Amino acid sequence: MGLQNSAYRLASEVFFRIEKMQKTRWKFGERVPHEDALALADSLNISVVLAELLIQRGVTNFLESKNFFRPTLEDLHDPFLMDGMEEASIRTIEAITCNQKIVVYGDYDVDGTCASSLMYMFLKNLGADVEIYIPNRLSEGYGISRDGIDFAKEHNTQLIISVDCGITAVDEVDYANSLGIDTIICDHHQPKEKLPEAYAILDPLKPGDTYPFKYLAGAGVAFKLARAIGDRVGKKELAMNYVDLVALASAADIVPLTDENRILVRAGLDMINDNPRPGIAALLQIARMTHGNLSSGQIVFTIAPRINAVGRLGDAMRAVALFTSEDHDEAREIASVLESENLERRKIDEVTFSYALDMIKDKVDFERDKAIILHGDDWHPGVIGIVASRLVEKYHLPSIMLTTIDGVAKGSARSIQGFDIYQALEQCKDLLVQFGGHKAAAGLEIEVDKIDEFRRRFNEVLNTQLSENDIIPEIEIDAEINFSEITAKFIRILDQFAPFGPGNHRPVFLARNVRWANNPRIVGKNHIIGMLKQENSDKVFDAIGFNLGGIMNEIVDKNKILMDIVFTIDKFYKWDKAFPQLKLKDIRIKED
Repeated sequence: MGLQNSAYRLASEVFFRIEKMQKTRWKFGERVPHEDALALADSLNISVVLAELLIQRGVTNFLESKNFFRPTLEDLHDPFLMDGMEEASIRTIEAITCNQKIVVYGDYDVDGTCASSLMYMFLKNLGADVEIYIPNRLSEGYGISRDGIDFAKEHNTQLIISVDCGITAVDEVDYANSLGIDTIICDHHQPKEKLPEAYAILDPLKPGDTYPFKYLAGAGVAFKLARAIGDRVGKKELAMNYVDLVALASAADIVPLTDENRILVRAGLDMINDNPRPGIAALLQIARMTHGNLSSGQIVFTIAPRINAVGRLGDAMRAVALFTSEDHDEAREIASVLESENLERRKIDEVTFSYALDMIKDKVDFERDKAIILHGDDWHPGVIGIVASRLVEKYHLPSIMLTTIDGVAKGSARSIQGFDIYQALEQCKDLLVQFGGHKAAAGLEIEVDKIDEFRRRFNEVLNTQLSENDIIPEIEIDAEINFSEITAKFIRILDQFAPFGPGNHRPVFLARNVRWANNPRIVGKNHIIGMLKQENSDKVFDAIGFNLGGIMNEIVDKNKILMDIVFTIDKFYKWDKAFPQLKLKDIRIKED
């Protein structure tokens, strides 16, 4: 009987995993009244489909569309609207004027290293005596540490400015205060009930802060402090020299690309594409990319992993050295180090992911659990966050990866869309040593002997908050479209919706009654490429569907089947020219 149950459970798990990879729900977003879309389309001389997309993004008239399509840095909010900015800017200027030592205390990811580099170069430009301290991910972990404060004290520091960290560092700031060191916190993470007794705290999520935009990256908050200081000393435009770093950080940290973030990322990408600083130029070169057409998506998938790699496997100060270098040869040398570290990281990532998949068979009951929680004693702490994200992508379940460091399990949590994993951890906080983060991602520490109880309790929380529908991957469709509507003008205007990211995703379209115009091929790891045409239209488009080969593999006459497709519109470059390409997100074979 036990053997039968084991076989049944294994078969259920295999079936469930196959379903998780292939089954998706198609859902239309909020529908726009046709008369509203028609009126906006007429006023802007654009298609009704484009007008629908604009209204979905809150753009309803000519003036709003002008601001959407032509955002400028002048549209940024006044930095002094952020609570604590007055005190923070005055204290920093005092430190510069009195030649007091300043330590910029950062984090080891893209956001943290960009924010640290930005603040360091900005203060250096104003004549400050300033150094950077980035904690070692492996020995110190995330955030302000006593080791970092001791470093500051040894260097006769009188002011610490933390960037992309510090909002939960209550004890550490108390320690700095006891040593006579003031602390200014620039953070964007969720505060806890008790705030640190810092000289000033800049965090739009801080209780009582009425700053108009809540979702800046850590580098965005650091940029606002730089703007405020520049305003006070008569160098208002100085901070603009570093908007490229804000763009890198904001895109890589997956913050909503709306409001200020959209302005900053767009301006920063323009700066990178026009004239990248030596470090960024070297990164692009080693990634075999050229500036001129860099997008926010390319930052996320190509540039960010190389920057993150050095912090995951060792000393993130190498990323800071890259960003702050003014010498192209030196930058290329550092970029080659980042490339080597990234290749090593990918090897470790693959091995860890393989172990995780094996462990899931014993540790996760897919009929009962709505979370994947895995613990390996010797997993590399620098890759567990990546592996957790890959598990979310594969199974569409909140996932937590833990490894043992100095006798304590430390880990990374990643969520599915629409589920607040930080609040779920909050409900298990009595089992945790500490935790921090936000809705989509968090870090945590837990005693090893409490992992099983945590796994049980966390799944209990999820079972009360997540339905079966919630854990089925969902594709939200923005608009239905006919191939005949996809004109050169349509694509040109659609490009101006960029930069794309959370809150301003690349529009997703549905097209019905589509066939392959040729015999499509399966390439790489189960990807499908070919050309598509729609019934009653003579237009043909190149198309690629990543990981969709399984849907087509069993079909012999692929070019005879009729399909409905969900896709985005992108470009590929050939002979230095751009051509439209449909990126398939899902395919449904129509019944005969």
